[in-house]
Amino acid sequence: MIKLIPETNIDFIGKRRIFFAISTVLLLTTFISLWVKGPNLGLDFTGGTMIQVKFENPVGIDDLRKALDNAGLKPVIQSYTDKNSFAIRIQGKQNNVNEIGNQIDAAIKSAMPGQNFAKERVEYVGPAVGRDLSKKAVWALVLSMMGIIIYLAFRFNNPLWGTAGVIGIFHDVLITIGMISLTNRQIDLILVAALLTIAGYSINDTIVIFDRMRENIRLNIRMPLRDIINKSMNETLARTVNTTLTVFLASVTLYLLGGEVINDFAFAMVIGTVVGVYSTIGVATPLVYQWSGAAKSDEAAASAPKETAEAAEKPQRKKHRRA
Repeated sequence: MIKLIPETNIDFIGKRRIFFAISTVLLLTTFISLWVKGPNLGLDFTGGTMIQVKFENPVGIDDLRKALDNAGLKPVIQSYTDKNSFAIRIQGKQNNVNEIGNQIDAAIKSAMPGQNFAKERVEYVGPAVGRDLSKKAVWALVLSMMGIIIYLAFRFNNPLWGTAGVIGIFHDVLITIGMISLTNRQIDLILVAALLTIAGYSINDTIVIFDRMRENIRLNIRMPLRDIINKSMNETLARTVNTTLTVFLASVTLYLLGGEVINDFAFAMVIGTVVGVYSTIGVATPLVYQWSGAAKSDEAAASAPKETAEAAEKPQRKKHRRA
């Protein structure tokens, strides 16, 4: 069997402060972007006009989007199973519904002369609905995090492991949102689905390492926790890289070839996949070590020889001075 990743012996725990510093910079960038620019909420959360149109002859969704983009409408278009029917969603106030409808009429007639169509439904989705969706989206994330903490606490008999895993998830979700904000992409329900997918993928990767850690603790009772964690991460590194590479390539393919409808979803998955594997190695697992108490004892043991050596050097320095 061909091994893409050879056996490694990397001291991941020794590099944990570098990982923490990188995460701090990324999170600060996220918070600054959200504070300066604010989240770019889509129609699902802000409200706007929804118009359902049906064409007499088949029309490509890309052609329809191009026609409305050229008119400056910036629509979100969804196609139905009936290839001739589309739902067009555009941000705007309630008193602009008729005006937006007229702009859509003019844009389609200008770009597609001779194409007959009818507006089957015109309605306004108010901000109250958007606020309700926002609450449900937040609750979906919060409840999923709580469920993960409870699951990991029972599975590994240690709530700190579950907490570390959930912090890794928050890390991934926040940085992905930060990249979405930096690139001026809209946050809609499709993006919320991407964030939940990223959370599930990230914790699954973390559980694989935690499970190997538990097994190595059982088999190597006298081995220091630092060595057990490094051993576990090195043993699962090939699996982590191979799985991540598979998801990453699939997400990149969707991003490049999937069309505008799923472009934002694919973009979030590309970022989330990379950040997810990073947080498993550089955030969640090192936090288990940092919180275990082993970190303090290891640091104390490492500093003790230095203090002893310095104490031994002082009398020698005094002798040299007397001489």
